[in-house]
Amino acid sequence: MTEAEDRKPPSDEARSGYDPEITSEFAIPEGLAVSRGGTEPETTSEFAVPDGLDVAQVPSAESEGSAFNTPRTYSAKQAPTFTPATGVPVVSLTKDAPWQDRMRTMLRMPVTERPAPESAPKVEDEGPAVPRVLDLTLRIGELLLAGGEGAEDVEAAMFAVCRSYGLDRCEPNVTFTLLSISYQPSLVDDPVTASRTVRRRGTDYTRLAAVFHLVDDLSDPESAISLEEAYRRLAEIRRNRHPYPGWVLTSAGGLLAGAASVLVGGDLIVFVAAALGAMLGDRLAWLCAGRGLPEFYQFTVAAMPPAAIGIALTLADIDVKASAVITGGLFALLPGRALVAGVQDGLTGFYITASARLLEVMYFFVGIVVGVLLVLYFGVQVGAELNPEVAVTIPERPLWQIGASMMLSLTFAVLLQQERSTVLAVTLNGGVAWSVYGAMHYVGEISPVASTAVAAGLVGLFGQMMSRYRFASALPYTTAAIGPLLPGSATYFGLLAIAQNDVDKGLVSLATAASLAMAIAIGVNLGSEISRLFLRVPGGASAAGRRAAKRTRGF
Repeated sequence: MTEAEDRKPPSDEARSGYDPEITSEFAIPEGLAVSRGGTEPETTSEFAVPDGLDVAQVPSAESEGSAFNTPRTYSAKQAPTFTPATGVPVVSLTKDAPWQDRMRTMLRMPVTERPAPESAPKVEDEGPAVPRVLDLTLRIGELLLAGGEGAEDVEAAMFAVCRSYGLDRCEPNVTFTLLSISYQPSLVDDPVTASRTVRRRGTDYTRLAAVFHLVDDLSDPESAISLEEAYRRLAEIRRNRHPYPGWVLTSAGGLLAGAASVLVGGDLIVFVAAALGAMLGDRLAWLCAGRGLPEFYQFTVAAMPPAAIGIALTLADIDVKASAVITGGLFALLPGRALVAGVQDGLTGFYITASARLLEVMYFFVGIVVGVLLVLYFGVQVGAELNPEVAVTIPERPLWQIGASMMLSLTFAVLLQQERSTVLAVTLNGGVAWSVYGAMHYVGEISPVASTAVAAGLVGLFGQMMSRYRFASALPYTTAAIGPLLPGSATYFGLLAIAQNDVDKGLVSLATAASLAMAIAIGVNLGSEISRLFLRVPGGASAAGRRAAKRTRGF
């Protein structure tokens, strides 16, 4: 190529990028003018708007759409209702059934299958004040969880409060120390989520019963309790003082220990010694609590005085049953309430909360073990003769033991701050539980674990019946009644064997105590479930159609 040819300007074919020597079925034929504007791509689609068709474009604030943005043609007030391909199952929820059963049934259903609220929101403005309803729900759930209620019952109560104010698309979530709830008005609206942390837990079944009564009134379709009224009643529940003063609680702890000592063969001297040891331990525990020490050390300190009094009676050569004194003191400390709640949460599928509750029980139990072992080890070193063989020589005194079991349940109910109207029922329940246990174990010679499980099952059955007929919590009717069944003697003799360097025998006895404790918890829960499945309430339908907790099938 010459220099002149190199300076020649490019031709039109070269400028257009068309090479006549290269052809293709997609090449543009000669003579066909195609607009090559930069505003429209060359590729087309069947969804593209044809030329000449003018469509009004609505200006959008966002350049791109999102699955979480509300469609332009959607109106929340006129939202269409879609029916799933499989159909919507018919859910029959009688209004006469307890709200606990109705709320459990709906909580175990998917959100899309839950029936809509039958009652209008209990507020006078355009709609429910969502943040305030969620706050009220969390405050009610906090009181229930702090009072020892099971996680499933707390979720049912929270769902009942939200549903009573028209918030049906709610999902409550309960763990050991955290409560949260989420509400989404529709599939295209932003959800509203709130949470609350449970900082302090205390035992007051009178307050627990008042909260249940409030939830029952809110879930009544014929009631018209506004948010302000609900907040006012909740504030009154929080401000109410405990029904029993401190000196009554200390006296009840002493009588509980004395009654427990009679159950394992103690006499009048043992009764007084066990009562004094328990009351002294209770006062020392309150002193530690006032100093801000954790509950672990409170249980450790509270377990020392009964063991020390038993060791002192043995060293003084007083012909008493020192083991009964120490066992009675242990009965007042064993965390039966937390154990039952932990096992119940595990059986109903709340494994995180159950693990936390059982871990708390283990820490309390270890604190008791440390306190008693320190005193027993010191007593063995100074020459105290403690005979673990007396564990098999408990005398059979049916009338005395039934009376002691009823006194134990009564004092346990006082320690739990129960309403006075429930004390008689739980006292009788405790007497029946011990009678069943004694008939099966002492007369029928059935293993103590099986006897304990059956007796605890009857306790749970009776407690659930009372709660369903009174539309209240089952805890005030069951927790104190299982007091006579707690494994106090097995715990003591296991600790004594460890203090005497017989570790294997001590571990076997402690394993027996753990088995008895699990039998109590499982029996109470099974009795409650049987009551819900087969028993009727006044004017209500059978609960046989209640859905099970299908959370896992093992795979």
